[in-house]
Amino acid sequence: MKLGEGLRRLAHSQPQVALREHEPLANHTTFGIGGPADYFTTAHDASTLRQLVQIAREAGAPLLLLGSGSNILVGDGGIRGLVVENKVAAIAVPDVSGDSVRLTADAGVSFAHLARWTARRGLRGLEWAAGIPGTLGGAVVYNAGAYGGCLADVLTAIHALGPDGRERELPAADLSLAYRSSAFTRGLLRDRVILDLTFALRRGDPERAQARIRELETKRKASTPRGRNAGSVFKNPRQHPAWWLMEQVGLRGHRIGGAQVSERHANYILNVNAARAADVAALLALARRRVRDAYAIELDAEVSLVGEGFE
Repeated sequence: MKLGEGLRRLAHSQPQVALREHEPLANHTTFGIGGPADYFTTAHDASTLRQLVQIAREAGAPLLLLGSGSNILVGDGGIRGLVVENKVAAIAVPDVSGDSVRLTADAGVSFAHLARWTARRGLRGLEWAAGIPGTLGGAVVYNAGAYGGCLADVLTAIHALGPDGRERELPAADLSLAYRSSAFTRGLLRDRVILDLTFALRRGDPERAQARIRELETKRKASTPRGRNAGSVFKNPRQHPAWWLMEQVGLRGHRIGGAQVSERHANYILNVNAARAADVAALLALARRRVRDAYAIELDAEVSLVGEGFE
């Protein structure tokens, strides 16, 4: 069965599946950049998500799961196949045993929301994530982290849908979680669809947890640029922070087309005037070249470039 035929049948039988063709992905990314998806829809429940994955796989069509649209740059040529916005976002009642807490949440849950949700209940371990804009699924892929914490510190396992359509539990130890990377970014688990995550947290004082979030919020607001962006664009090399390197090679405030390196934090690129993905990609390439020439350091992108239209 062809992709379009299968998707239309599902949309006809399930009115909650709103199928769109040639949907501009600029409407679904924090950058506000991106060409059209051949087919786009949103999954609000696990059953629909599984059906959409199955339809794409049976059609042999490319499939992209999209969370909040952060940490991603979609090419001006768009994305072929099916893009599914994952809004499956349930949080299970925590399993409490003494001071230890086991909590499971769907991959479509906002990481920032979960951090605040747990803090209000006196569950400690995720306060550092209260300012992270992405969803839990993306957090696994990139081992999201901030202020000395990262997902690897608290993740115990994930459930994922395999290429055979079967759901399996994968222990966190099998995910090769490292600085802003995982087995997913290395292409080892590219055919798995993350369904939910299980965390090991600890009991604590709700007031102290929320106070820690407010403290980190103040720090974040002082350094994070406003405007449309995808977060930090480069990982920090071992030798120097990426923002420092960008600044040293004269890129703070530098602009190509509608994209500009932030004046406030040089490891952010902003969409200041209807930027194209090509504008951002050109800034990334320029930064890599200048830093390589000046310091013999290779900058590694933290933002993922997906879709067509990149050289």
